[in-house]
Amino acid sequence: MTEKTAKFISAVFHPVLLPSLGFLLLISTGIYDYLLSAEAKKYLLLVIFFTTATLPMLTIALLALNPKFDFAMKESRDRVLPLLFSSVFYYTGFMLLGKIHFLPVFKLFMIASVLLIVLLLLISYRWNISIHMAAAGAVTATFFAVSFRGGHNPEGILIIAVLVSGLTGTSRMILNKNNLQQLAAGYLLGFLILYPVIYSF
Repeated sequence: MTEKTAKFISAVFHPVLLPSLGFLLLISTGIYDYLLSAEAKKYLLLVIFFTTATLPMLTIALLALNPKFDFAMKESRDRVLPLLFSSVFYYTGFMLLGKIHFLPVFKLFMIASVLLIVLLLLISYRWNISIHMAAAGAVTATFFAVSFRGGHNPEGILIIAVLVSGLTGTSRMILNKNNLQQLAAGYLLGFLILYPVIYSF
């Protein structure tokens, strides 16, 4: 994999985009077609994209106006403030979805993600754990939990999730953003937080 390809993969499967991409992939399986109308799907996508992508990106853009803020976030502590805001935005998404009687999986994803982000925030004070892989692990865990909990077998979506995780991890290593331990720790943390919450509740 070339460095240019690694940068492209790292940008496409960025943590602020993965939740929305994961939602689109999950909906594309048709598992929830009989439960969600077209309007409900649009509302879900709007809430998820607004709270997990738009607001975090706007926050980073605003923080970048401060010359002391490192937009590249090369140091792990530089990510603390964006993570703090993201946890608030995810909780906002949880509250918005809670007002509507949607399937619990989407609300569970949002509230479990708040816990994941808080843990990433705390770890980032000391160590450069991979947020990219934490997001990949969380989305992958969601697909597996939905599959086992509902008795579905969307092989294609599970294969895609695992492949995307592998490509993302490889790209982060090529770009020297994380080492193998940081990638593995991020992925396991994301998976282990999301899977039991979505599968059990």
